[in-house]
Amino acid sequence: MKIIPCNKIKEIDERTVVEQNINSLELMERAAGAITEEVVKYADTRKVLVFAGPGNNGGDALAVARLLSYRDFEVKCILLNVGGGLSPECEANRDRLVEEKTVDLVEITKEMKPFVITPDMVVIDGLFGSGLNKPLTGGFAALVKMINKSKAKVFSIDIPSGLMGENNSFNSPDTVIHAARTFCIQLDKLAFYFRENRQFTGEITKVNIGLSDKAIAAADTNFETIEESYVKSLMKPKSRFCDKNDNGRGLLVAGSHCMSGAAVMAARACLRSGIGVLSVHVPQLSTVILQTLVPEAIVSEDIHEQIFTRVPDVSHYDSVGVGPGLRRDELTAEGLEDLMSHCRTPMVIDADAINIIAGDIDLLKLVPQNSILTPHTAELERLIGKCSNSYERITKAADLAERYNLYIVVKGAYTVIVTPRGHFYINTTGNPGMAKGGSGDVLTGMLLALLAQGYRSEEAAVAGVYVHGLAGDLAVAEKGVMGMTAADIAEKLPQAWMKIC
Repeated sequence: MKIIPCNKIKEIDERTVVEQNINSLELMERAAGAITEEVVKYADTRKVLVFAGPGNNGGDALAVARLLSYRDFEVKCILLNVGGGLSPECEANRDRLVEEKTVDLVEITKEMKPFVITPDMVVIDGLFGSGLNKPLTGGFAALVKMINKSKAKVFSIDIPSGLMGENNSFNSPDTVIHAARTFCIQLDKLAFYFRENRQFTGEITKVNIGLSDKAIAAADTNFETIEESYVKSLMKPKSRFCDKNDNGRGLLVAGSHCMSGAAVMAARACLRSGIGVLSVHVPQLSTVILQTLVPEAIVSEDIHEQIFTRVPDVSHYDSVGVGPGLRRDELTAEGLEDLMSHCRTPMVIDADAINIIAGDIDLLKLVPQNSILTPHTAELERLIGKCSNSYERITKAADLAERYNLYIVVKGAYTVIVTPRGHFYINTTGNPGMAKGGSGDVLTGMLLALLAQGYRSEEAAVAGVYVHGLAGDLAVAEKGVMGMTAADIAEKLPQAWMKIC
């Protein structure tokens, strides 16, 4: 599903109006009706205080205030018109409230006044919408702070006032509404997928208002969420006559003394993701563990007892994965450099393999084209430097991906796949139960298997990340957030793949 830039949403509204032969006020009424239904569902009091700004977000709020009054809510509405100019739709809804007199309406045209907000109220925030492009200041900033200090439950219309739809790098967190719930009007905002913004949005409820499908399809964007239907379209059917070589040969370089479990989990996930033949290169002390716990894998033994030091011949592998359970050792760094120098296929690079590269950034020049890096936030920032927020982080990741022709999987609650052409896929499967050691090792094994089977790097990243989260969702349904482990994700991969293939 596309994530449309906020500066293009107005165009979609306008095209919807034309295509459906309605006017902008009718579209606003449709949105207000849908939001009102959600307010009724989640409000735990009949006392409502609505704050409306001068733009169309304020128009939405005024319409919601009127519709709530029809539902026997006790509604007071504060319209902030200190600039002396309302949008036409906001003005029309203001005039209707004045005419009908079902709502206690106060319009502020000069100085901001103090308001009493009590805990037994629901506050509807309709001050500013997704068109905001600078931090709130002055009286509006003071009002936001007052609302945030109150103990009332706050519902925001479309987006919390003060929050910008994409980049909040230069925003002031102190002047953003802290909503208990945000009623997003059909089109997701990129900012909703960033961890630091959840404190502002609260729970997000999407309300569909029937915007033009054609207009949405035509809108240009670099951001989209991964949909199940798209993942299904990527999957290749298996021929009845295929053999193990048709399903690819992969090499996994993983593990060290006391970290053999990472190699085990990555190998199990790889074998449960369709690979034909898997070889796992491990230190000598890990050999028996791998042969015992992963009997389907061929074990390639390093010359060193405890760490990876020397690359085996990689010429006959269709894909290579490296990183889970390695150590940041000088000999391991030399072995990784040798491995990347000789590998002629895209690699999957994870964990300490990424950390080793971060210690000598020139090693990125040796990474094969179209390889997939799978860092978590801290590992990524070792490559690109410290970042103040998620938007900056993925922007810098995009620069890195373009410079070295790499795919970067930025792992998190909403994992973001960054492509070399500056496109971003945001994954929505998965759950907090997956925030356990070893989850990333499982993903590495899956991606290795997909590359070995001939999937392009972008296809492998999209399908792998989505199914990884899907397997986590199946695991949490059975084990719960507290009880599930990374091994449970690997165990649920067969069921997850069955839902896709």
